[in-house]
Amino acid sequence: MMGRVCVILKHPDDIYPLMKLKIAARHAEKQIPPEPHWAFCYRMLHKVSRSFALVIQQLPAELRNAVCIFYLVLRALDTVEDDTSIPTDVKVPILTAFHHHIYDCDWHFSCGAKDYKVLMDQFHLVSTAFLELGKSYQEAIEDITKRMGAGMAKFICKEVETIDDYDEYCHYVAGLVGLGLSKLFHASGSEDLASDYLSNSMGLFLQKTNIIRDYLEDINEIPKSRMFWPREIWRKYVNKLEDLKYEENSEKAVQCLNNMVTNALMHVEDCLKYMAALRDPSIFRFCAIPQIMAIGTLALCYNNIEVFLGVVKMRRGLTAKVIDRTKMMADVYGAFFDFSCLLKSKVNKSDPNATRTLSRLEAVQKTCRDSGVLNNRKSYIVRSEPRYNSALIVMLFIVLSILFAYLNAKRPNN
Repeated sequence: MMGRVCVILKHPDDIYPLMKLKIAARHAEKQIPPEPHWAFCYRMLHKVSRSFALVIQQLPAELRNAVCIFYLVLRALDTVEDDTSIPTDVKVPILTAFHHHIYDCDWHFSCGAKDYKVLMDQFHLVSTAFLELGKSYQEAIEDITKRMGAGMAKFICKEVETIDDYDEYCHYVAGLVGLGLSKLFHASGSEDLASDYLSNSMGLFLQKTNIIRDYLEDINEIPKSRMFWPREIWRKYVNKLEDLKYEENSEKAVQCLNNMVTNALMHVEDCLKYMAALRDPSIFRFCAIPQIMAIGTLALCYNNIEVFLGVVKMRRGLTAKVIDRTKMMADVYGAFFDFSCLLKSKVNKSDPNATRTLSRLEAVQKTCRDSGVLNNRKSYIVRSEPRYNSALIVMLFIVLSILFAYLNAKRPNN
């Protein structure tokens, strides 16, 4: 509790966006459809990804249902791939046949843990909902599931050696998500069909950010480590990928981390081009919010030894600001400019990749400046300590806590 108070005192302008986020989350929870199979799908969506469940709610109903099922199908596929306890001779056939299983209302496979295990045990409910989607949505989801399953199966038996391997793996597990979403947007009649190249970059930028952020979780996976950082990069700094987490290798670990971040930055300009072409406001927000979260996460991870010690992520208040402020392309340019400035301020000229990092950041900043919309905006980066009355902030926090406690008490028990 005191930790939250301290964060609020340091960032008092987080309070209003956090309140709005809390209200939006409550509203989203009330939008659960009455049909049992659809109710299961949306409840699972809230459990496996609360942030995604929030941004998806603003999509039109038909498209929202298609995106919900698309996400859960791929999350289930990912659960099979991630479960290191499944023998390869069992896992590979499931991955390559998964696009058939989504048509089978009796199929399920027990794996994963916690909410993901529930998803897999009750997967027949997802299939039931899938079969109620329009034909064009079904075909798009089946196509991407087939291609992703085949790609995942390929990398079960193959390590990520080169940067080309890294890009290929990220294409299979995330770039294809970008292609699939573009197909769903087009099938809804709301957007033109985006190029595969730009759609792929949208996925790669998000996936590479996750791979960087999740280093420690992946390397400590039981019973077997999951290693996605390409050998071509990490072998320049250590003999084994797991060596990066040891204190004696801290300097080399940070240099390797900065190399990985620099690699991810190559996709930013493509992502900005993709988002600038979107017409539908709800689809735009759906796409833009995760991308801003990604550049913000990279800015926090860059040159940060904490990546090898625990979890590095944006504070909840800043996440709430991103969700609250992201309404048009000008907001995206502003956010990318701000976070690239933060990242640039952390670049040490002695870092082996400093020149490449700065070059990519300057290219991003030029794109944002050339948009002509950077003036008259709220910055995501507080450049000086705000002058707020601490006692007033504490009192406000207490009042809000009492209010939320009262609202929770008033909610009927299910």
